Amino acid sequence: MEKIRLQKIIADSGVCSRRKAEQFIEQGRVKVNGRPCTLGDKADPLKDIITIDGERVTYERKKTFRYIMLNKPRGYVTTMSDELDRKCVTELLGGVEERVYPIGRLDKNSEGLLLFTNDGNLANDIMHPSKHISKTYRVTVRPDIDDETLVKLSEGVMIDGRMTMPCTVLVLEKQPGRVVLQMTITEGRNRQIRKMCEAVGLEVARLRRTSVGPLKLGMLKPGDWRDLKPDELRALRNAIAKAGGEKKRG
Repeated sequence: MEKIRLQKIIADSGVCSRRKAEQFIEQGRVKVNGRPCTLGDKADPLKDIITIDGERVTYERKKTFRYIMLNKPRGYVTTMSDELDRKCVTELLGGVEERVYPIGRLDKNSEGLLLFTNDGNLANDIMHPSKHISKTYRVTVRPDIDDETLVKLSEGVMIDGRMTMPCTVLVLEKQPGRVVLQMTITEGRNRQIRKMCEAVGLEVARLRRTSVGPLKLGMLKPGDWRDLKPDELRALRNAIAKAGGEKKRG
C-alpha cells in the first residue's frame, strides 16, 4: 500500500481529527515502529506500527463511518474523558459501538447541537477556520440591549486581542432585564459567543446552539442523539464544498 501522511492515517482511524493528530505529532507523542516522527512523515498503515502515547492506532481499510447529532444538556464537558470526574458528553452516546469523537465543543454550561463522527476528514473540514461553516445560537442575556450594542456585536468586537468577524444578531424576545438573541457566527473561537457578549457588557444567562451549517437541532430532546440522515449529510458536504469554492474564488 502507498505510504500516507501520519495525520491522515490517525484521522481515518477515528482516533481524533486531523488537526489534533498534527498536534500529537508536533508534541512528539506519535511513533512509527518505535521511532519518534515529525509532521510530514508518512507510513504504510497496513505494515507499520503507529502508536500515540504507546497505544497502537488500528487502521481499517474499509471503515464504517458514523455521523451523529446530540442535544447536549448543561453540566457535561465536551471531552472523551475528564481528570476531574466531571460528566462527559460521550456518556450520553449509549449504543454507539464505533469510537466517535466530538466535532468542536460546547463548554460545560452551554447546551444544544453537538456533532460526533469517526470521519476525521469531515471533522477537519468543519472545524478548519478557512471553511467558515456557520453556527447559530439562541442566547439569553442580561440586563438589556440597545441598537448601538447590536451594531457592535454584528460588526465585530475585540476578544483575545483580535476582532471577531461580522455576524448576524437578531432580537427574538425582549423583557425587562432579559433579552433573547439569535446569533450566527462563522468562526469557531474558544467561548466566542460568551466573550463577545462580555465585551459589550452583557451577561449570558443561557446559551444553546441550534444549528451547524444546514443541520438543525429541531425537536431532539436534551440528552438524546440520532444519526444524521443521508440528505443532512449531503447538505453538510455541499456547504463545506461551497465554502472551499468561495475561498478559491477569493
